[in-house]
Amino acid sequence: MARWSYPRPPSSEITPHAAWLSRRHFMAAASSAALAAPFGHAGPAMAAALHTLPGPYQAAETPTPLEDVTHYNNFYEFGMGKSDPSTYGGAFRPRPWTLSVEGLVERPRVWDIDRLMAEMPLEERLYRMRCVEAWSMVIPWDGFALAALLKQAQPLGSARYVAFESVLRPGEMPGQRNLLDALPWPYVEGLRLDEAMHPLTFLAVGLYGQTLPNQNGAPVRLVVPWKYGFKGIKSVTRIRLVEQMPTTTWNRMAPSEYGFFANVNPDVDHPRWSQATERVIGAGGFFGGGRKRTQMFNGYGEQVAGLYGQMNLRTHF
Repeated sequence: MARWSYPRPPSSEITPHAAWLSRRHFMAAASSAALAAPFGHAGPAMAAALHTLPGPYQAAETPTPLEDVTHYNNFYEFGMGKSDPSTYGGAFRPRPWTLSVEGLVERPRVWDIDRLMAEMPLEERLYRMRCVEAWSMVIPWDGFALAALLKQAQPLGSARYVAFESVLRPGEMPGQRNLLDALPWPYVEGLRLDEAMHPLTFLAVGLYGQTLPNQNGAPVRLVVPWKYGFKGIKSVTRIRLVEQMPTTTWNRMAPSEYGFFANVNPDVDHPRWSQATERVIGAGGFFGGGRKRTQMFNGYGEQVAGLYGQMNLRTHF
């Protein structure tokens, strides 16, 4: 397997090693009940501590505070406001849960999420997250490489893309009941197969050493750190390998604003705002120290630029 070097941050962004170790030791020692409290309105499902190992992509950047990660979210199934997911996610039941892999595969499978989590070695990966709305976070995700799951299903040679589908539960998700200005449900997303099999592409089942809270996409979500955050479909129930490029929710709603690839690119502005800089959540005010320049591919260019070869990234945005 190829070895991928991780982009290193400036020294001013590095968390002291002792502080990082202290956090990991605390998370490992704390009980599930004690860990549930920081998630606020995460709902009646209690957060559980996860046993993870540091993954191969362990950056040293300062993580975004847990309060911001769990209370500043886009998850329109619960509402359009940033606080709506934490406020209205309490009725959502992320267990029991199954995740299927089907379509152009030799061995279609349906996994119970808890059995899958027990079978897969869980890693902690500290990734940048860049929203298309020009704000960003740095999040310690817990989970496993999507490629490890897809390999078990054995993709056929005719498979070219991977389609993802989220849960449809309007009884538990008030945003799915809103008939005005609503997205078409369920939420769907897609990747090219080579993007899905890339070592950076991740299925997260937790963050900060705990199972995912409802507002962050419980019980399993996609994380593709070089793409805008809307590609990271939450509460995934179904994965299909297909031959043709699949429909994606935001590309269907506004194709001139949200392309299929959605690679972070500071040189290609959104039609309604610049993508050259980003507001760093948890790092101060809207201007000044709380804002920084956006990096191409969100800083993961060394690892992923080769996926796009001679593609015109202004056309295929």
